[in-house]
Amino acid sequence: MHNRRQIALAVGALSLAALATVDPPSANVQILTHDSRDASPARFQAAVDLGLASASILVTWTAQRLVR
Repeated sequence: MHNRRQIALAVGALSLAALATVDPPSANVQILTHDSRDASPARFQAAVDLGLASASILVTWTAQRLVR
């Protein structure tokens, strides 16, 4: 019985040590446009990365060009 307790304590301590070394998930958000100098961009892209899951959204549209 005493041996089982030592094994359980050792497993618990190793589990806590393993959890302490793992980095917590963090969000990575990126917003990209076609060109920073473009007055009317035709593309907008956003990406969210949470470590375990990620999502990406791409929106495009047509716009009339500025005539100079």
